[in-house]
Amino acid sequence: MKGIVFTEFLEMVEATYGLEVVDIIIENCDLPSGGAYTSVGTYDFNEMVSLISALSNTTGISQQNLLYSFGYYLFEGLVSAHPDVVSSYKNPIGLLYCIEDHIHVHVKKLYPDAELPKFKILSRTDNSLEMIYSSSRGLYALAHGLIVKTFEHFEKVVKVDYKLLNESGTEVRFEIVQNG
Repeated sequence: MKGIVFTEFLEMVEATYGLEVVDIIIENCDLPSGGAYTSVGTYDFNEMVSLISALSNTTGISQQNLLYSFGYYLFEGLVSAHPDVVSSYKNPIGLLYCIEDHIHVHVKKLYPDAELPKFKILSRTDNSLEMIYSSSRGLYALAHGLIVKTFEHFEKVVKVDYKLLNESGTEVRFEIVQNG
């Protein structure tokens, strides 16, 4: 998993819960990296699983809710790191529609070893999108947070429904409807 995900996660934890909680969760995890991350590094996905689990245990908030909050937070960090990617879109439906063909292509150029989720578009209108999220990591709640923040970025209101297509959440159907 790319280091930017880890650095943004720890920044979110510090901003939301304080530096003491960052220290607690790092100390409560057996991390091969020792909890020292750079945005350009690559780290074992299981370290993120450990950090989220430790944060959940520390805060009493479910891992899914934490992942959603992190996806919501992560959007701004990704936009700051790669402003040209998002600025080329005029609306959130267009941006989400092009995840596979543009955004993930751009990410793969920068990070050839990045393991990205897949998004299969089922249908699209001017104000709606239906797609299937697929990832062996099952981080659909993070994707949900990113989707909601995408609409906020474009100053649009959105309703997002999702349905797990399997118990592990590695395949999820998202139904996205822009309001107004």
